Amino acid sequence: MTDNLLYWEDFPPGDIMDMGSHTFTEAEIIAFARQFDPQTFHVDPVAAKHSFFGGLIASGWHTCAIAMRLMVDKYVSRSASLGSPGLDNIRWLAPVRAGDTIRYRRTTTAARPSESKPGIGLVHSRWEAVNQRGETVMTMEGWGMFRRRPA
Repeated sequence: MTDNLLYWEDFPPGDIMDMGSHTFTEAEIIAFARQFDPQTFHVDPVAAKHSFFGGLIASGWHTCAIAMRLMVDKYVSRSASLGSPGLDNIRWLAPVRAGDTIRYRRTTTAARPSESKPGIGLVHSRWEAVNQRGETVMTMEGWGMFRRRPA
C-alpha cells in the first residue's frame, strides 16, 4: 500500500498552497456571530449601519474558522498532522461583508526538525485571506507539528 499522507518533508519553506475560497452570506455571518461573537455589527444589519463599519460584517473569528475548515479540507486531513502549539499573530485588516468571496492561501515560511522528538518536524506558516477586490482581509501566522516521513 502506498502512503499518500503529507509529512513534514512535504512543507518546505517557500511552498505556497491555494486552499480555496468561501463566499460569506448575511445569514451565516449572523448565525456564526449569534453563537460566538454577538456584537451588534455582526448580528443586527440595521444597527450595524450606524456602527463604525457602516454595515454588517463577519466576525474575525468567522474568517479564522473558515480558514481552519479549508485547511482541514485541503491538506490537514490528509497529512501526518500532530496539531499546533498555537498561533503567533492574527490580524483582521479589512471587514468581510455579506457577498464577499474570500480566497485563502498558505505559505510555509520556515521548517525545522524537532530538537527533542526526532520523529517530528515543525512547520511555520502564514495564511492570508484576500477578498474579490484583492484586499487582504486577514493574516495569521503559526506553527504546525507533523510526523516526519518514515525511512
